[in-house]
Amino acid sequence: MTTLTPRLFATDADVIRIGEGLLDRSLPRSDWTHEAHLAACLYLLRERPDINVDAQIAGIISTYNAAVGGVNDDAQGYHDTITRVFVHGVRLHLATRAVGELAEAVNALLTSEIGARDWPLQFYSRDRLFSVAARRGFVPPDLAPLPALC
Repeated sequence: MTTLTPRLFATDADVIRIGEGLLDRSLPRSDWTHEAHLAACLYLLRERPDINVDAQIAGIISTYNAAVGGVNDDAQGYHDTITRVFVHGVRLHLATRAVGELAEAVNALLTSEIGARDWPLQFYSRDRLFSVAARRGFVPPDLAPLPALC
């Protein structure tokens, strides 16, 4: 597992800025980090019941990427399998830590095993996870099943 120290969030407002900035496409591209991806996901799942994350996440991220000058193609931009694996991981995290301050929940996620950038590689070989097929649509894991949601 990666041992990089994640950038943590100081306040709930910092997390809300990421989540809402993703939705309204006002988040600066430079702020769209690994930590921001996970913060936005937790924010959407926990604070925005009006959004069906499973149905809408691909469109939300792809539209944001395009709005800030990014490209969604076979080599860059939105990656469906990685996104859906981390959505699953955030749900696992929330199953045990759904209460408390928003920034506290995000920071606990970021410092957990699930928050590691390479967490999906417990379940996927590199070749499978970084394939064009996995970028374009969800592919099931080839090394181990994803942990069951409680």
